[in-house]
Amino acid sequence: MKKDRNAALERALRGLSREKASSTLLPAVLERVGLGDRYWRLESPVGTVYVAHSRAGISMVSRASSPAAFARRFREKFGRPIAAEKTVAPARVNALIRNVKGEGRGELHFDLRGLSEFERAVLRKALEIPSGEVRPYSWIAREIGHPGAVRATGSALAKNPVPLLIPCHRVVRSDGQLGKYSLGGDRNKRRLLEVEGAHPDILERLAASGVRFLGNAEQKHFCFPTCGGIETLVETNKVRFGTPEEAIEAGYHPCKDCRPLAA
Repeated sequence: MKKDRNAALERALRGLSREKASSTLLPAVLERVGLGDRYWRLESPVGTVYVAHSRAGISMVSRASSPAAFARRFREKFGRPIAAEKTVAPARVNALIRNVKGEGRGELHFDLRGLSEFERAVLRKALEIPSGEVRPYSWIAREIGHPGAVRATGSALAKNPVPLLIPCHRVVRSDGQLGKYSLGGDRNKRRLLEVEGAHPDILERLAASGVRFLGNAEQKHFCFPTCGGIETLVETNKVRFGTPEEAIEAGYHPCKDCRPLAA
């Protein structure tokens, strides 16, 4: 009798190897252990975007032609299943997507697993750039302690999985030109900077003329052109420099807010 029961059990176990798990099993397990992802469909200054999140934080922001296309892109990028969120997005997330000028990004939680510590450091530093201001790639590289890693910094920003919320559109080339943008291209980068009041047309004119820093004649400090608002610096302070060394030689000291020596 015992032998027959063991044989039956063995046959049943062998049969399990031929059974296929339900397509809903993996998403359910991941959700149960806090690793499942869901997404919201939200409106932004550059059109409809999809915002994915898990219990660990916001994991992806991307444009897509449809929810299915976004889900497919998410699975290809992360190897994890994702489903539409049934609840509305938190007010802060919705507000920051709709209005890129809003503050409070640093208080959000981001799910950046899969990125290296260097890449995470680059993105955390980008979070510090105020709305309406820009910083060059070289500034971020120096600020995080890797002054020679300018190209790697650009690559890390290009891989930013959560643009808009981590504002990589506020990082420009070291020569002052706007540079590339992963969320819909250069036109969207320009659009976001315009919404924030960074005046990309002025930035490009300054860059084309070799101006990278502006001096405050009264306080004798020099800044990035957008520090504190580009209109004030450009209109009221006519002192212009191409390099930090040029500014220091003229008797100016670096601004403590935008820290232009980290450029």
